[in-house]
Amino acid sequence: MRDDLFDLLWTGLLETLYMVFWSSLFALAIGLTFGITVVVTERGGILPIPILNKVIGFFINTVRSLPFIILIVILLPVSRFIVGTSLGPKAAIVALSIGAAPFLARIIENSLKEVAGGKIEAAKSVGASPAVIIFRVLIPEALPALVRAATIAVIAITEFTAVAGAIGAGGLGSLAIRFGYQRFREDILLATVLVIIVLVQLIQWTGDWTARTIQQRRFKRE
Repeated sequence: MRDDLFDLLWTGLLETLYMVFWSSLFALAIGLTFGITVVVTERGGILPIPILNKVIGFFINTVRSLPFIILIVILLPVSRFIVGTSLGPKAAIVALSIGAAPFLARIIENSLKEVAGGKIEAAKSVGASPAVIIFRVLIPEALPALVRAATIAVIAITEFTAVAGAIGAGGLGSLAIRFGYQRFREDILLATVLVIIVLVQLIQWTGDWTARTIQQRRFKRE
């Protein structure tokens, strides 16, 4: 019985880590791109393009307004087209990435807007290009906040995997529902919850430690 429980938990954990890693990677790439674009293209921004700003903002708000379980169902054809199936961890990565990216984009937008305007103006005054301002001023100055934003997003994606497990994505969420709840295995349900709690705590600790280390190194240089 214990071996059976361990095997189920280990398989579920590996599937969850697989989904979280790749979904976080893709969501971070998309979210960072959208977040930066929204900040620099707003009126008075580094590279003001109001129309593009409104289009991206509308897309972000639209996706964020959809409950994640509905978004997964809507994206099933997209998952099937990209990875060849609508079931399993690979298919879930598509929905997880698209679902988390707008959420992450808004957090990144807020983090970037916290950068002191004087530093941006100083870069402009010496003739720095928009690209130089973005990658040499904006992102480095907001890096601790961006790390915390990424941490929040990874934790959210971890929670989303549990929802995705309800419709065949696999992972710890699927294990808790199919084996723990539907088969009345309270030991599996409890063990799964504990593993998810530990996983989230580790992610949070790693993110906090990374952000704190970046800040300490910055203070030492200053």
